[in-house]
Amino acid sequence: MAAFAESGAYSGGYSGHGAHLAGSVSLSESASLSESASLSESASLSESASLSESASLADSGSNLDVSLLYDINGLAKAAPTWFDRVMEFVGEYGLLLVMVLLVLWCWWGVRRKGGEDAAASVAALAWVPLAAGIAVLINVPIREFVQRPRPFLDHEGLEVLVSGKTDYSFVSDHATLTMAMGVALFVANRKFGLVGIVLGLLGGFCRIYMGVHYPTDVVGGFALGTAVALLLSPVAMALLTPLVKAVERSPRAGWLVSAKRTGSQGAVVPGARVEPPAGDERDLAA
Repeated sequence: MAAFAESGAYSGGYSGHGAHLAGSVSLSESASLSESASLSESASLSESASLSESASLADSGSNLDVSLLYDINGLAKAAPTWFDRVMEFVGEYGLLLVMVLLVLWCWWGVRRKGGEDAAASVAALAWVPLAAGIAVLINVPIREFVQRPRPFLDHEGLEVLVSGKTDYSFVSDHATLTMAMGVALFVANRKFGLVGIVLGLLGGFCRIYMGVHYPTDVVGGFALGTAVALLLSPVAMALLTPLVKAVERSPRAGWLVSAKRTGSQGAVVPGARVEPPAGDERDLAA
């Protein structure tokens, strides 16, 4: 009996220990399944967030485009308020004004120098504002076709320095204008043209800094302005040069082309040669 009781005790103890082990295994399996489900759910949420972010970037531009936008525009947040106001004026009006003054400066030097090439040089300078205007007109249907919203409409946290921009973002009008003028000026005069191109690049940077354009908007404007200024330049010169030569022969408007004309201002027949007075010989030869 004692042996049987002892045997029963061992048996009961073994059964209890087995039940305890079974319960532990069951709890471990439940915990493992719960952890697996949690990891699966987390991975699913992470994948959904990644897909949502990718879709957002696809709608607004490439990842590099958006990151450059935040990097450049982030400089406006760190800069003093007065510097932002300066950049706002420079990017909106200042550079265009400087570009016009640069063209006028170049024209003044050309007309003072005069000579046989004055008409062709002035015709090339006349192409500068015309190239800018044509490039902007070409950009109108491009903007309407692409219909890209301004970056501050799709992205939060941008420091927008200019309010009231409701038109589309691609392609940037300011970048198109300044680069078309810079490249067309380079065709007329390399020294002044290099300065104009640098001003155009600075203008594009300002537009991104102000938070009103993506970097690709600016690059597109540079490409459009350059293409118009270069590709249409031969046609423009063929049309403008005879017109400017006619202005040069005019007694009243000839000063617009050359301050030192070889033809006589008092001649009845255009192009007729009149010997200059002896006292003016040195000035004409200068």
